[in-house]
Amino acid sequence: MRIPVLAILAIVTASAAGPARAQTYDPDYPVCLHVYGPASYYECRYSSLAQCGGSASGRSAQCVINPYFSNAWVEPPGRHDRRHRRAS
Repeated sequence: MRIPVLAILAIVTASAAGPARAQTYDPDYPVCLHVYGPASYYECRYSSLAQCGGSASGRSAQCVINPYFSNAWVEPPGRHDRRHRRAS
């Protein structure tokens, strides 16, 4: 009798927690603050590393480059090939 009760209790506890939210990066800012602790998270709302550094000062945090920054410069295709061509 004890095992079915424990199984039901475990199922109810797991379903009450709800779905986990995914960590998102704001693509409008180039720098994110990674805060460490019991609940580790990212705050992507800084326009420079210096600005982020001010918020990270004295905290368990680190400034990182946002990998999903939407205004990142991308080299046009084919340009890299022309630069490194050998003369025949």
